[in-house]
Amino acid sequence: MALSKNIELIRERINKAAIKANRDSKDIKLLTVTKTRSIETIEEALSYNIEFIGENKVQEAEDKIPFLKGKFKEFHFIGHLQSNKINKLMKLKPTLIHSIDKYSTAKKLNNFLKQHSMTQDVLIEVNTSNEESKFGATPNEVIRLIKSISQLENIKIKGLMTVGEFVADETVIRKCFIKLRELFNEIKTAEILNVEMKFLSMGMTNDFEIAIEEGANIIRIGTAIFGARNY
Repeated sequence: MALSKNIELIRERINKAAIKANRDSKDIKLLTVTKTRSIETIEEALSYNIEFIGENKVQEAEDKIPFLKGKFKEFHFIGHLQSNKINKLMKLKPTLIHSIDKYSTAKKLNNFLKQHSMTQDVLIEVNTSNEESKFGATPNEVIRLIKSISQLENIKIKGLMTVGEFVADETVIRKCFIKLRELFNEIKTAEILNVEMKFLSMGMTNDFEIAIEEGANIIRIGTAIFGARNY
């Protein structure tokens, strides 16, 4: 019962945040982060109309995604992508990779895609808080990076992703999301070939309402649905 209740509460909160921002909650994709969760727990969540699931680690996704085939609508990869894991990840057919932040990784991904006559939708990860512990391109280099990656014809850039600063100060968190939205709009206006600014992936359990107010249309929720993680 707890899981269905948590999902219901999250949907209510998404709806409230959308109304506050004068937006339609139907335009916001709830990506359920299933990291460290068992196949049984994920199946239960999927039975409550969860359609989109996200995993952070390729190895963990390999252990789960094949057993959940046909039960979800989209699988997104949201963790840091190491180039030596590309072939393993691509076997799982992710709808969207949220975390491209280097040309070298994009190039290796593109080479794999070319060899297998595939294309892949990706988001560019931006480190909007400038924290050294975080992955992501810096806001200053992101447009240059996008222009380079846009030349790789089997990769389709579909938007941007960030992780907000993990602090209690709402102003600091909001700054991260405003920065990403401004970059998103700037890139959209630039009309770069092979680039479509469609998705703004930002906001997690502790800050998704702020992210929605600032334009997020993919939010990544794990703990608020499943409870605290047991590592």
